[in-house]
Amino acid sequence: MEWIERLNSAINYIEEHLADDIDYEQVAKVACCSTYHFQRMFAYMADVPLSEYIRRRRMTMAAVDLQSCQEKISDVALKYGYDSPTAFNRAFQGVHGVAPSLVKAGGVSLKSFSPISFKITIKGAVEMDYRIEKRDAFRIVGIAEPLQNEIEKNFEIVPQMWQKASVNGMIQKLISMMNSEPMGLLGVSACNDMDSWRYFIAVASTQSIDNTLEEYTVPPSTWAVFSGEGTAQTVQELEKRIVTEWLPTSGYEYANAPDIEVYLSADPVNTKYEVWIPVVKKGEL
Repeated sequence: MEWIERLNSAINYIEEHLADDIDYEQVAKVACCSTYHFQRMFAYMADVPLSEYIRRRRMTMAAVDLQSCQEKISDVALKYGYDSPTAFNRAFQGVHGVAPSLVKAGGVSLKSFSPISFKITIKGAVEMDYRIEKRDAFRIVGIAEPLQNEIEKNFEIVPQMWQKASVNGMIQKLISMMNSEPMGLLGVSACNDMDSWRYFIAVASTQSIDNTLEEYTVPPSTWAVFSGEGTAQTVQELEKRIVTEWLPTSGYEYANAPDIEVYLSADPVNTKYEVWIPVVKKGEL
């Protein structure tokens, strides 16, 4: 229950700072996990990205303020972090479907998004196979791209990386260099350092590299390893189940280490894979 309570404390922090510049890193600290992992958990559990949730809550409160008829539209825009009236107008219409000026006039239909509250529900009718694996640090080599702090933006960056790597021969090059555990093509979200989030398509290898590749040392950690097979979509579905079904009642919490996807076969239609989630026993953070 502590895990759920910390998530709800993070929501309370957001509510208290809707009129401020919300620091994602501070929100994650309230939840006792990394910024990356908090955003990922939030999106899976709430079915909406953190940034979109905050936008909806701000626009809900902005509508309340405008209906009071005591504040100017420009003042309400500034209150919720919009220096540009045009940007505020766009955000407001994106949520409510009407311009802020029409709210002032009255008689329009508006939307209201209430604060989220997390709780444990009974799930798990479908079994999940997993193992707990402790590993020393290991070296990976591959290609990498910076990731955005708002993780939903990375849903475009990462697939484009894989598409490009499969076309230009990089996947085959990396596979030829693979000589260490874990054996497989790796997707590594190295997001334990707030200032330098990067995504790697890589392999575990001891071989030297040329200037087309980068290397990264995955820190020692304990991982919960889940097996699956299917398409890229089923990988995301498994990751969601891990966060919403397994993690809350597992006795573990997210650790500050990379998430890893290990692709054991290259078939894009029905690949076999493992999802590695860094974990630490509750109370050991």
